[in-house]
Amino acid sequence: MQALYRQFRDRGLEVALVSFRESPDLVKRTVRERGYTATVLIDQSGEVAGQRYGVFGPPTMYLIDRQGRLLARGVGPHDWAGPAARALIADLLGPAPAAPPPAR
Repeated sequence: MQALYRQFRDRGLEVALVSFRESPDLVKRTVRERGYTATVLIDQSGEVAGQRYGVFGPPTMYLIDRQGRLLARGVGPHDWAGPAARALIADLLGPAPAAPPPAR
């Protein structure tokens, strides 16, 4: 997910990693060790993620469009570094912005 975020954040991809039922110290250490740059949220009790969004085990993924509509939900590991995931995200984001003209 981190690689996708790096590749597509300039095109508008936002990623929020939500840790639940983990201590803040463990989450902070994991973020530092893995080099995450996406937003990381902590739900230490698991109440928000579990009760409100139906997350009962990691990883659970939601794709939400720019209007806040749920596009997809996935449970379990996914290959976010593979070509299928990259193509899906690129398609959802739409065409890449045009490159600026060269400086004169």
